[in-house]
Amino acid sequence: MSREKKAKIVSELEEAIISCNVAVLTDYRGMSASELTGLRRKLRESCVEYRVVKNTLARLAAKGTGKDFLIDSFDGPIAIAFGYDDIAGPAKALLDYVRSSKSILSIKSGFLGDRLLTPGEITVLSKLQPREVLLSQILAGMQNPIISLLRCLNSPLRGFMEVIHARIKQLEGG
Repeated sequence: MSREKKAKIVSELEEAIISCNVAVLTDYRGMSASELTGLRRKLRESCVEYRVVKNTLARLAAKGTGKDFLIDSFDGPIAIAFGYDDIAGPAKALLDYVRSSKSILSIKSGFLGDRLLTPGEITVLSKLQPREVLLSQILAGMQNPIISLLRCLNSPLRGFMEVIHARIKQLEGG
């Protein structure tokens, strides 16, 4: 591979590392080309980019982006799933693929911002609900005290109106 091509690959990897929200490093050893193609197709549906990388080039890209904690993770055949939208997207898609296809693909590590993730943390990340659901739960939690206050303030007025309404019916009937 020419020096210019290597430099281009390193710059593409640096750009992907900088622009992604989360990345999951996988060991694809033992997977056939057709299995990798199926995995890429499934990940693409989840807006996840999956790239097989050369370790030396990946180490250079990690060093170039200031993510030196990743350097030790590039050992053996590595492919990286880059997630740009949903933080839990790559982890969910990869673990769903492993469960459904009984694949031998293994999760090695990952990163979220400037934090290295273990395989266990990636499994926990895959169980997170989508962003929209979490935001709606936060909004519901914020609305609850306001709704409770409104009910408390409205309760005496409602009781007073019921008493007046009952008195009007009593006067009309009598």
